[in-house]
Amino acid sequence: MLNTASEIPGLSQTTGDHQYLIFNLGSESFALAILQVKEIIEYGQLTEVPMMPEVVRGIINLRGSVVPVIDLAIRFWKHPTRIGRRSCIIIVELTDTEQHQVIGIVVDAVNKVTEIAQGNIEPAPAFGSRIRTDFIAGMGNIDDRFVVILDAAKVLSLDELAALSGELTDRFEDLSSGSE
Repeated sequence: MLNTASEIPGLSQTTGDHQYLIFNLGSESFALAILQVKEIIEYGQLTEVPMMPEVVRGIINLRGSVVPVIDLAIRFWKHPTRIGRRSCIIIVELTDTEQHQVIGIVVDAVNKVTEIAQGNIEPAPAFGSRIRTDFIAGMGNIDDRFVVILDAAKVLSLDELAALSGELTDRFEDLSSGSE
């Protein structure tokens, strides 16, 4: 069991405050570590790609680079984000030892960048969350309200999304051939 914020996967092992981008999906507030956020752009100019899982909303051209755009509402709750005038795409940059990924995520609205003291970050709940607990890096307490701090590497795992795409393609082929 995790007891301190420094033991929470996906969070820095240093002490002090950390900056997070706070955004909304539906009526819930989420946070991403600001160091993972490359930029925020207006929603638009999305190109749909055939045969992709529903969670992949499409791709955008970001200064000559193709960037996949993920709909977090579909990833979390299986229903698409309703695009409104405050909807935007957060461009997230993930780097690990093997690869560098730039991914866009569709959100209802971006609220602010704020600091959350290490002491105001609690471990992810073991149950009772509306999203998968492995997606949660911690729970940030901001003005007596909890914000779900996301583990971007797990939420935006392209390997998992590709596996989902393969499963859907396999199921479609099974249905087309009449076998079940």
